[in-house]
Amino acid sequence: MPAARPRGRPPKNKPMSANAFPQGFLWGAATAAYQVEGAVHEDGRGETIWDRFCRVPGAIHGGDTGDVACDHYHRWRDDVENMRDLRLSAYRFSTAWARVFPQGKGKPNRKGLDFYEALVDGLLAAGIQPALTLYHWDLPQALQDAGGWTSRDTASWFAEYASCLYTHLGDRVKTWMTLNEPWVSAFAGHWQGVHAPGLKDFGTAVQAAHVLLHAHALAVSAFRELGARDARIGIALDLHQVYPWSDGVSDQEAARRCDGHVNRWFLDPVFKGTYPKDMLDLYARHHAAPHEHTGDAEALAAHPMDFLGVNYYFPQRVYASDAGGLLGYESGRLEDRQRTEMDWEVHPDGLYDLLLRLKGDYGDPAIFITENGAAFKDQRVEKGQVQDDDRIGYLDGHIRAARRAIERGVKLQGYFLWSLLDNFEWSFGYRQRFGITHVDFATQARTWKKSAGWYQRVIATNGGALA
Repeated sequence: MPAARPRGRPPKNKPMSANAFPQGFLWGAATAAYQVEGAVHEDGRGETIWDRFCRVPGAIHGGDTGDVACDHYHRWRDDVENMRDLRLSAYRFSTAWARVFPQGKGKPNRKGLDFYEALVDGLLAAGIQPALTLYHWDLPQALQDAGGWTSRDTASWFAEYASCLYTHLGDRVKTWMTLNEPWVSAFAGHWQGVHAPGLKDFGTAVQAAHVLLHAHALAVSAFRELGARDARIGIALDLHQVYPWSDGVSDQEAARRCDGHVNRWFLDPVFKGTYPKDMLDLYARHHAAPHEHTGDAEALAAHPMDFLGVNYYFPQRVYASDAGGLLGYESGRLEDRQRTEMDWEVHPDGLYDLLLRLKGDYGDPAIFITENGAAFKDQRVEKGQVQDDDRIGYLDGHIRAARRAIERGVKLQGYFLWSLLDNFEWSFGYRQRFGITHVDFATQARTWKKSAGWYQRVIATNGGALA
Protein backbone atom coordinates (compact mmCIF):
# COMPACT_ATOMS: atom_id res chain seq x y z
CA MET A 1 0.00 0.00 0.00
CA PRO A 2 1.56 3.31 -1.01
CA ALA A 3 2.30 5.89 1.65
CA ALA A 4 -0.27 8.64 2.15
CA ARG A 5 0.61 11.94 0.53
CA PRO A 6 1.72 14.63 2.96
CA ARG A 7 -0.37 17.70 3.53
CA GLY A 8 0.70 21.11 2.33
CA ARG A 9 1.21 23.04 -0.87
CA PRO A 10 4.35 24.70 -2.18
CA PRO A 11 4.25 28.43 -1.37
CA LYS A 12 4.41 31.07 -4.01
CA ASN A 13 7.87 32.42 -4.64
CA LYS A 14 8.61 35.48 -2.55
CA PRO A 15 11.20 38.21 -3.05
CA MET A 16 14.58 37.35 -1.59
CA SER A 17 15.00 38.74 1.91
CA ALA A 18 18.07 40.67 2.97
CA ASN A 19 18.39 38.01 5.65
CA ALA A 20 18.54 35.15 3.16
CA PHE A 21 21.39 32.66 3.00
CA PRO A 22 24.10 32.67 0.30
CA GLN A 23 23.14 31.59 -3.19
CA GLY A 24 23.67 27.87 -3.65
CA PHE A 25 23.18 27.09 0.05
CA LEU A 26 21.89 23.52 0.39
CA TRP A 27 18.66 22.96 2.30
CA GLY A 28 18.25 19.34 3.19
CA ALA A 29 16.91 16.72 5.55
CA ALA A 30 18.55 13.57 6.82
CA THR A 31 17.80 9.95 7.70
CA ALA A 32 19.81 6.78 8.34
CA ALA A 33 19.42 3.32 6.83
CA TYR A 34 18.58 1.29 9.93
CA GLN A 35 16.22 3.98 11.20
CA VAL A 36 14.03 4.11 8.09
CA GLU A 37 14.60 1.30 5.61
CA GLY A 38 13.13 -1.79 7.26
CA ALA A 39 13.15 -4.87 5.00
CA VAL A 40 15.92 -6.35 7.12
CA HIS A 41 15.42 -9.86 5.78
CA GLU A 42 14.81 -8.99 2.12
CA ASP A 43 16.86 -9.18 -1.06
CA GLY A 44 19.95 -10.64 0.52
CA ARG A 45 20.60 -8.09 3.26
CA GLY A 46 22.83 -9.48 6.00
CA GLU A 47 22.41 -9.19 9.75
CA THR A 48 23.80 -6.10 11.48
CA ILE A 49 24.86 -5.35 15.03
CA TRP A 50 21.61 -3.43 15.48
CA ASP A 51 19.51 -6.39 14.36
CA ARG A 52 21.28 -8.39 17.06
CA PHE A 53 21.24 -5.66 19.73
CA CYS A 54 17.50 -5.12 19.33
CA ARG A 55 17.01 -8.73 20.51
CA VAL A 56 18.80 -8.09 23.82
CA PRO A 57 16.10 -7.96 26.53
CA GLY A 58 15.72 -4.43 27.87
CA ALA A 59 18.11 -2.85 25.36
CA ILE A 60 15.42 -1.01 23.37
CA HIS A 61 12.41 0.82 24.75
CA GLY A 62 9.29 -1.28 24.34
CA GLY A 63 11.25 -4.09 22.71
CA ASP A 64 11.10 -2.18 19.41
CA THR A 65 13.25 -3.07 16.40
CA GLY A 66 14.12 -1.58 13.03
CA ASP A 67 12.70 -4.59 11.20
CA VAL A 68 10.06 -2.44 9.48
CA ALA A 69 10.87 1.10 10.67
CA CYS A 70 9.44 3.50 8.04
CA ASP A 71 9.42 0.84 5.31
CA HIS A 72 11.48 3.25 3.22
CA TYR A 73 12.89 0.31 1.28
CA HIS A 74 9.49 -0.13 -0.35
CA ARG A 75 8.14 3.42 -0.04
CA TRP A 76 11.15 5.44 -1.14
CA ARG A 77 9.35 6.82 -4.22
CA ASP A 78 6.68 8.40 -2.02
CA ASP A 79 9.36 9.72 0.29
CA VAL A 80 11.17 11.33 -2.63
CA GLU A 81 7.90 12.96 -3.67
CA ASN A 82 7.60 14.25 -0.12
CA MET A 83 11.09 15.75 -0.44
CA ARG A 84 10.18 17.31 -3.77
CA ASP A 85 7.10 18.91 -2.22
CA LEU A 86 9.24 20.24 0.61
CA ARG A 87 11.57 21.75 -1.99
CA LEU A 88 14.63 20.10 -0.52
CA SER A 89 17.77 20.76 -2.51
CA ALA A 90 19.61 17.83 -0.90
CA TYR A 91 18.90 14.63 1.00
CA ARG A 92 21.38 13.01 3.37
CA PHE A 93 20.96 9.26 3.77
CA SER A 94 23.17 6.33 4.67
CA THR A 95 23.74 3.08 2.86
CA ALA A 96 23.48 -0.16 4.82
CA TRP A 97 26.83 -1.95 4.61
CA ALA A 98 25.12 -5.32 5.11
CA ARG A 99 22.71 -4.63 2.25
CA VAL A 100 25.66 -4.20 -0.10
CA PHE A 101 27.97 -6.79 1.49
CA PRO A 102 25.82 -9.16 3.59
CA GLN A 103 28.91 -10.54 5.37
CA GLY A 104 30.76 -7.22 5.30
CA LYS A 105 33.13 -8.39 2.56
CA GLY A 106 33.32 -10.65 -0.45
CA LYS A 107 31.03 -10.35 -3.46
CA PRO A 108 28.62 -7.38 -3.45
CA ASN A 109 24.90 -8.02 -3.36
CA ARG A 110 23.48 -6.83 -6.66
CA LYS A 111 19.98 -6.25 -5.27
CA GLY A 112 21.38 -4.02 -2.55
CA LEU A 113 23.28 -1.93 -5.08
CA ASP A 114 20.17 -1.78 -7.28
CA PHE A 115 18.18 -0.27 -4.42
CA TYR A 116 20.66 2.53 -3.83
CA GLU A 117 21.11 3.20 -7.53
CA ALA A 118 17.33 3.52 -7.94
CA LEU A 119 17.12 5.85 -4.93
CA VAL A 120 19.92 8.07 -6.22
CA ASP A 121 18.38 8.20 -9.71
CA GLY A 122 15.01 9.05 -8.19
CA LEU A 123 16.48 11.88 -6.15
CA LEU A 124 18.28 13.35 -9.14
CA ALA A 125 15.13 13.14 -11.26
CA ALA A 126 13.37 15.15 -8.53
CA GLY A 127 16.11 17.79 -8.58
CA ILE A 128 17.50 16.73 -5.19
CA GLN A 129 21.21 16.23 -4.57
CA PRO A 130 22.06 12.95 -2.82
CA ALA A 131 24.46 13.26 0.13
CA LEU A 132 25.60 9.76 1.02
CA THR A 133 26.93 8.58 4.39
CA LEU A 134 28.76 5.27 4.15
CA TYR A 135 28.43 4.23 7.79
CA HIS A 136 25.71 5.16 10.26
CA TRP A 137 26.35 2.60 13.03
CA ASP A 138 25.00 -0.59 11.36
CA LEU A 139 28.11 -2.79 11.17
CA PRO A 140 27.54 -6.21 9.57
CA GLN A 141 27.28 -8.74 12.40
CA ALA A 142 29.73 -11.06 10.64
CA LEU A 143 32.44 -8.42 11.04
CA GLN A 144 31.49 -7.84 14.67
CA ASP A 145 31.93 -11.56 15.25
CA ALA A 146 35.46 -11.18 13.86
CA GLY A 147 36.38 -8.32 16.20
CA GLY A 148 34.29 -5.43 14.94
CA TRP A 149 35.75 -1.96 15.30
CA THR A 150 38.55 -3.20 17.53
CA SER A 151 40.04 -5.05 14.55
CA ARG A 152 42.05 -3.18 11.93
CA ASP A 153 40.73 -5.64 9.35
CA THR A 154 37.34 -3.95 9.72
CA ALA A 155 38.87 -0.68 8.55
CA SER A 156 40.27 -2.41 5.47
CA TRP A 157 36.91 -4.00 4.68
CA PHE A 158 35.26 -0.62 5.12
CA ALA A 159 37.57 0.83 2.47
CA GLU A 160 36.59 -2.02 0.12
CA TYR A 161 32.90 -1.31 0.75
CA ALA A 162 33.47 2.41 0.20
CA SER A 163 35.32 1.75 -3.06
CA CYS A 164 32.44 -0.38 -4.30
CA LEU A 165 29.96 2.44 -3.73
CA TYR A 166 32.29 5.06 -5.22
CA THR A 167 32.52 2.87 -8.34
CA HIS A 168 28.78 2.32 -8.69
CA LEU A 169 27.49 5.73 -7.59
CA GLY A 170 30.40 8.14 -7.96
CA ASP A 171 29.15 9.41 -11.31
CA ARG A 172 25.95 10.66 -9.65
CA VAL A 173 26.67 11.26 -5.96
CA LYS A 174 28.82 14.34 -5.43
CA THR A 175 28.70 14.63 -1.63
CA TRP A 176 30.04 11.79 0.52
CA MET A 177 30.57 11.23 4.23
CA THR A 178 32.64 8.36 5.54
CA LEU A 179 31.32 7.97 9.09
CA ASN A 180 28.47 9.35 11.11
CA GLU A 181 29.29 10.23 14.72
CA PRO A 182 32.20 7.89 15.44
CA TRP A 183 32.09 9.04 19.09
CA VAL A 184 28.72 7.31 19.44
CA SER A 185 29.89 4.18 17.64
CA ALA A 186 32.94 3.96 19.90
CA PHE A 187 31.89 5.23 23.32
CA ALA A 188 28.11 4.72 23.43
CA GLY A 189 28.57 1.32 21.81
CA HIS A 190 31.73 0.05 23.53
CA TRP A 191 31.88 1.87 26.89
CA GLN A 192 28.40 2.99 27.92
CA GLY A 193 26.80 -0.09 26.35
CA VAL A 194 23.61 1.74 25.35
CA HIS A 195 24.20 1.28 21.62
CA ALA A 196 25.22 -1.75 19.59
CA PRO A 197 27.30 -3.79 20.15
CA GLY A 198 26.53 -3.10 23.81
CA LEU A 199 30.02 -3.42 25.32
CA LYS A 200 31.19 -1.67 28.51
CA ASP A 201 34.95 -1.24 28.49
CA PHE A 202 36.66 2.13 28.15
CA GLY A 203 39.89 0.81 26.65
CA THR A 204 37.92 -1.11 24.04
CA ALA A 205 36.01 2.08 23.20
CA VAL A 206 39.21 4.10 22.73
CA GLN A 207 40.59 1.42 20.42
CA ALA A 208 37.32 1.31 18.45
CA ALA A 209 37.55 5.08 18.02
CA HIS A 210 41.05 4.70 16.61
CA VAL A 211 40.05 1.97 14.14
CA LEU A 212 37.06 4.05 13.04
CA LEU A 213 39.38 6.97 12.30
CA HIS A 214 41.74 4.61 10.47
CA ALA A 215 38.76 3.45 8.39
CA HIS A 216 37.96 7.07 7.60
CA ALA A 217 41.53 7.66 6.41
CA LEU A 218 41.47 4.57 4.19
CA ALA A 219 38.11 5.52 2.72
CA VAL A 220 39.26 9.06 1.90
CA SER A 221 42.42 7.63 0.33
CA ALA A 222 40.33 5.30 -1.85
CA PHE A 223 38.11 8.21 -2.83
CA ARG A 224 41.14 10.20 -4.01
CA GLU A 225 42.62 7.24 -5.87
CA LEU A 226 39.41 6.77 -7.83
CA GLY A 227 39.75 10.34 -9.07
CA ALA A 228 36.36 11.79 -8.15
CA ARG A 229 37.43 15.30 -9.06
CA ASP A 230 33.99 16.91 -9.10
CA ALA A 231 32.86 15.26 -5.84
CA ARG A 232 33.69 16.02 -2.21
CA ILE A 233 34.12 13.92 0.89
CA GLY A 234 34.01 14.58 4.62
CA ILE A 235 32.95 13.12 7.94
CA ALA A 236 29.95 13.87 10.19
CA LEU A 237 30.94 14.42 13.83
CA ASP A 238 28.61 14.93 16.78
CA LEU A 239 30.03 18.05 18.40
CA HIS A 240 29.09 20.01 21.50
CA GLN A 241 30.03 23.46 22.61
CA VAL A 242 31.42 22.84 26.11
CA TYR A 243 30.90 25.43 28.84
CA PRO A 244 32.50 25.28 32.32
CA TRP A 245 30.00 25.44 35.17
CA SER A 246 31.96 28.21 36.83
CA ASP A 247 35.06 30.37 36.44
CA GLY A 248 36.92 28.18 38.90
CA VAL A 249 40.11 26.49 37.75
CA SER A 250 38.84 22.99 38.43
CA ASP A 251 35.69 23.53 36.35
CA GLN A 252 37.72 25.13 33.56
CA GLU A 253 39.98 22.07 33.52
CA ALA A 254 36.95 19.78 33.57
CA ALA A 255 35.54 21.58 30.54
CA ARG A 256 38.86 21.12 28.79
CA ARG A 257 38.74 17.37 29.45
CA CYS A 258 35.15 17.14 28.26
CA ASP A 259 36.03 19.03 25.09
CA GLY A 260 38.99 16.72 24.56
CA HIS A 261 36.85 13.63 24.98
CA VAL A 262 33.80 14.57 22.91
CA ASN A 263 35.28 16.99 20.37
CA ARG A 264 39.07 17.17 20.04
CA TRP A 265 39.58 13.39 20.13
CA PHE A 266 38.07 13.33 16.62
CA LEU A 267 38.64 16.87 15.35
CA ASP A 268 42.39 16.88 15.92
CA PRO A 269 43.07 13.63 14.01
CA VAL A 270 40.98 14.51 10.95
CA PHE A 271 42.37 18.05 10.71
CA LYS A 272 45.87 17.76 12.20
CA GLY A 273 46.72 14.08 11.95
CA THR A 274 47.40 13.84 15.69
CA TYR A 275 45.50 13.08 18.87
CA PRO A 276 45.36 15.81 21.52
CA LYS A 277 48.31 15.21 23.85
CA ASP A 278 46.41 15.99 27.04
CA MET A 279 43.87 13.27 26.24
CA LEU A 280 46.51 10.76 25.18
CA ASP A 281 48.20 11.29 28.52
CA LEU A 282 44.91 10.95 30.40
CA TYR A 283 43.90 7.78 28.59
CA ALA A 284 47.40 6.32 29.04
CA ARG A 285 47.16 6.83 32.80
CA HIS A 286 44.08 4.61 32.69
CA HIS A 287 45.76 2.06 30.41
CA ALA A 288 43.43 3.00 27.55
CA ALA A 289 45.67 4.63 24.96
CA PRO A 290 44.93 3.51 21.37
CA HIS A 291 47.18 0.94 19.71
CA GLU A 292 48.55 3.05 16.87
CA HIS A 293 50.54 1.59 14.00
CA THR A 294 53.33 3.39 12.20
CA GLY A 295 51.82 5.53 9.47
CA ASP A 296 48.34 5.91 10.97
CA ALA A 297 48.73 9.62 11.68
CA GLU A 298 50.39 10.21 8.34
CA ALA A 299 47.47 8.50 6.57
CA LEU A 300 45.02 10.92 8.15
CA ALA A 301 47.15 13.96 7.38
CA ALA A 302 47.93 12.87 3.81
CA HIS A 303 44.29 12.83 2.70
CA PRO A 304 42.52 15.91 4.04
CA MET A 305 38.75 16.18 3.79
CA ASP A 306 36.83 18.59 1.62
CA PHE A 307 34.39 19.57 4.37
CA LEU A 308 33.34 18.86 7.94
CA GLY A 309 29.84 17.68 8.76
CA VAL A 310 28.61 19.00 12.11
CA ASN A 311 25.83 17.25 14.00
CA TYR A 312 24.74 19.65 16.73
CA TYR A 313 21.85 19.22 19.16
CA PHE A 314 22.80 20.62 22.58
CA PRO A 315 25.72 22.03 24.61
CA GLN A 316 27.64 20.43 27.47
CA ARG A 317 27.87 22.27 30.81
CA VAL A 318 30.34 20.49 33.06
CA TYR A 319 31.91 20.74 36.49
CA ALA A 320 34.77 18.90 38.13
CA SER A 321 33.70 15.85 40.09
CA ASP A 322 35.38 12.75 41.49
CA ALA A 323 32.11 10.98 40.73
CA GLY A 324 32.87 11.56 37.05
CA GLY A 325 35.21 8.58 37.00
CA LEU A 326 38.33 8.61 34.89
CA LEU A 327 37.29 11.76 33.04
CA GLY A 328 36.70 13.66 36.29
CA TYR A 329 33.63 15.68 35.34
CA GLU A 330 29.85 15.58 35.40
CA SER A 331 27.22 17.49 33.45
CA GLY A 332 25.29 20.29 35.11
CA ARG A 333 21.75 21.33 34.36
CA LEU A 334 20.34 24.84 34.05
CA GLU A 335 16.78 24.57 35.29
CA ASP A 336 15.52 27.72 33.55
CA ARG A 337 16.22 26.38 30.04
CA GLN A 338 13.80 24.69 27.67
CA ARG A 339 14.58 21.01 27.14
CA THR A 340 13.56 18.53 24.47
CA GLU A 341 11.94 15.13 25.03
CA MET A 342 15.49 13.72 25.01
CA ASP A 343 16.14 16.02 28.00
CA TRP A 344 18.58 18.03 25.91
CA GLU A 345 18.99 21.74 26.59
CA VAL A 346 17.78 24.02 23.80
CA HIS A 347 20.63 26.50 23.23
CA PRO A 348 21.06 27.82 19.68
CA ASP A 349 23.94 30.06 20.75
CA GLY A 350 25.89 26.87 21.35
CA LEU A 351 25.81 26.18 17.61
CA TYR A 352 26.99 29.72 16.87
CA ASP A 353 29.84 29.45 19.35
CA LEU A 354 30.81 26.03 18.03
CA LEU A 355 30.93 27.14 14.40
CA LEU A 356 33.14 30.10 15.24
CA ARG A 357 35.40 27.87 17.32
CA LEU A 358 35.80 25.46 14.38
CA LYS A 359 36.69 28.36 12.09
CA GLY A 360 39.30 29.66 14.50
CA ASP A 361 40.87 26.41 15.65
CA TYR A 362 40.77 24.19 12.56
CA GLY A 363 41.79 26.27 9.58
CA ASP A 364 38.48 27.79 8.51
CA PRO A 365 37.02 24.61 6.95
CA ALA A 366 34.02 24.30 4.69
CA ILE A 367 31.17 23.09 6.92
CA PHE A 368 27.76 21.50 6.53
CA ILE A 369 25.36 21.18 9.43
CA THR A 370 24.58 17.53 8.75
CA GLU A 371 22.11 17.04 11.62
CA ASN A 372 20.11 19.43 13.78
CA GLY A 373 16.64 18.86 15.19
CA ALA A 374 14.57 17.98 18.23
CA ALA A 375 12.17 15.44 19.64
CA PHE A 376 9.04 16.83 21.28
CA LYS A 377 5.79 15.23 22.46
CA ASP A 378 3.89 16.13 19.26
CA GLN A 379 0.59 15.71 21.10
CA ARG A 380 -1.43 18.72 19.90
CA VAL A 381 -3.25 17.85 16.69
CA GLU A 382 -5.57 20.15 14.75
CA LYS A 383 -7.30 19.16 11.51
CA GLY A 384 -5.18 16.04 11.30
CA GLN A 385 -1.87 17.85 11.58
CA VAL A 386 0.63 17.87 14.44
CA GLN A 387 1.05 21.43 15.72
CA ASP A 388 4.74 21.18 16.68
CA ASP A 389 5.49 24.80 17.51
CA ASP A 390 8.26 23.81 19.92
CA ARG A 391 10.10 22.11 17.07
CA ILE A 392 9.64 25.14 14.84
CA GLY A 393 11.06 27.33 17.60
CA TYR A 394 14.05 25.03 17.99
CA LEU A 395 14.80 24.94 14.27
CA ASP A 396 14.22 28.67 13.82
CA GLY A 397 16.66 29.50 16.59
CA HIS A 398 19.39 27.23 15.27
CA ILE A 399 19.04 28.31 11.65
CA ARG A 400 19.29 31.92 12.81
CA ALA A 401 22.44 31.02 14.75
CA ALA A 402 23.85 29.43 11.60
CA ARG A 403 23.15 32.61 9.64
CA ARG A 404 24.93 34.72 12.26
CA ALA A 405 27.94 32.44 11.94
CA ILE A 406 27.96 32.91 8.17
CA GLU A 407 27.92 36.66 8.74
CA ARG A 408 31.06 36.19 10.85
CA GLY A 409 32.80 34.44 7.97
CA VAL A 410 32.11 30.76 8.70
CA LYS A 411 32.10 28.77 5.43
CA LEU A 412 28.76 27.11 6.08
CA GLN A 413 27.43 25.61 2.86
CA GLY A 414 24.31 23.70 3.85
CA TYR A 415 21.87 22.63 6.55
CA PHE A 416 20.38 19.14 6.92
CA LEU A 417 17.47 18.97 9.31
CA TRP A 418 17.06 15.84 11.45
CA SER A 419 14.81 14.30 10.46
CA LEU A 420 12.71 13.98 7.35
CA LEU A 421 10.59 11.29 9.02
CA ASP A 422 9.71 10.06 12.46
CA ASN A 423 11.76 6.88 12.68
CA PHE A 424 13.38 4.20 14.83
CA GLU A 425 15.32 6.22 17.39
CA TRP A 426 17.87 3.59 18.44
CA SER A 427 17.59 2.61 22.12
CA PHE A 428 14.51 4.83 22.47
CA GLY A 429 12.64 2.76 19.89
CA TYR A 430 9.64 4.63 18.46
CA ARG A 431 8.99 6.66 21.61
CA GLN A 432 10.94 9.74 20.45
CA ARG A 433 9.90 11.56 17.29
CA PHE A 434 12.27 13.92 15.50
CA GLY A 435 10.52 14.06 12.13
CA ILE A 436 8.89 16.98 10.37
CA THR A 437 6.79 14.30 8.67
CA HIS A 438 4.61 12.28 11.05
CA VAL A 439 4.68 8.53 10.46
CA ASP A 440 1.84 6.31 11.65
CA PHE A 441 3.87 3.16 12.19
CA ALA A 442 0.75 0.96 12.11
CA THR A 443 -0.24 2.10 8.61
CA GLN A 444 2.98 3.79 7.39
CA ALA A 445 0.92 6.87 6.43
CA ARG A 446 3.03 10.02 6.13
CA THR A 447 1.53 13.38 7.14
CA TRP A 448 3.23 16.73 7.30
CA LYS A 449 3.58 18.33 10.69
CA LYS A 450 3.28 22.10 10.96
CA SER A 451 7.09 22.24 10.94
CA ALA A 452 7.18 20.75 7.44
CA GLY A 453 5.21 23.63 5.98
CA TRP A 454 7.36 26.05 7.94
CA TYR A 455 10.57 24.48 6.60
CA GLN A 456 9.15 24.51 3.08
CA ARG A 457 8.72 28.29 3.33
CA VAL A 458 12.23 28.72 4.70
CA ILE A 459 13.64 26.77 1.76
CA ALA A 460 11.49 28.57 -0.83
CA THR A 461 12.88 31.92 0.35
CA ASN A 462 16.44 30.66 0.97
CA GLY A 463 16.08 31.49 4.64
CA GLY A 464 14.29 34.78 4.16
CA ALA A 465 11.02 33.52 5.71
CA LEU A 466 12.33 32.73 9.17
CA ALA A 467 9.70 33.41 11.80
